[in-house]
Amino acid sequence: MKTIKTNDLLQQLQSDTRQITLETKLFLQQDPELLVQQPAPGKWSVAQVIEHLNAYGHYYIPEIRKALENQKYSPDELYHPGWLGNYFTNSMKPTPDKQIRNKMKALKNYSPAPELDSKVVIDEFLNQQQELLILLDQASANNISRIRISISVAKFIRFKLGDTFRFVIAHQQRHFIQCSNVMLALKNSQVAVA
Repeated sequence: MKTIKTNDLLQQLQSDTRQITLETKLFLQQDPELLVQQPAPGKWSVAQVIEHLNAYGHYYIPEIRKALENQKYSPDELYHPGWLGNYFTNSMKPTPDKQIRNKMKALKNYSPAPELDSKVVIDEFLNQQQELLILLDQASANNISRIRISISVAKFIRFKLGDTFRFVIAHQQRHFIQCSNVMLALKNSQVAVA
């Protein structure tokens, strides 16, 4: 990613978060049993995918909130991503045609159990999305280049706050494509049985 206006970046990230929120609310209209059904042995259900995202939210949202409360820098008009944050974000982000590149295996701490209450999981995720929107709004009054956030898997690696937001939201976008694929596989298997 090249240099971008900071406000444009934050507005795009807010728009992406709102889109994820809308897609999440559609899951509430589905049969809760369908959302906990795995499409194949060893494959995650929709509830498991969202619980995986909740686990990341448990780490990143408090870290971002704390950083924004404790550090006040004047905002910059332009944002230039860090090379490492940009690399991780781009490796996570789906392609424009909604394909997932670079298959990755989840770390053990972020692998959800199969027995979940889909409504509880989705409600928690929606709450996290609202918190993320608040934090993105607060970030507009600060310097998203100067504030650094340790990443969840290696605390000694610190991304710029702008890259942290970009990574978290790209991770969500990636997994929402996975959710769509799970729903499609489940519906295709129901059609094949009928």
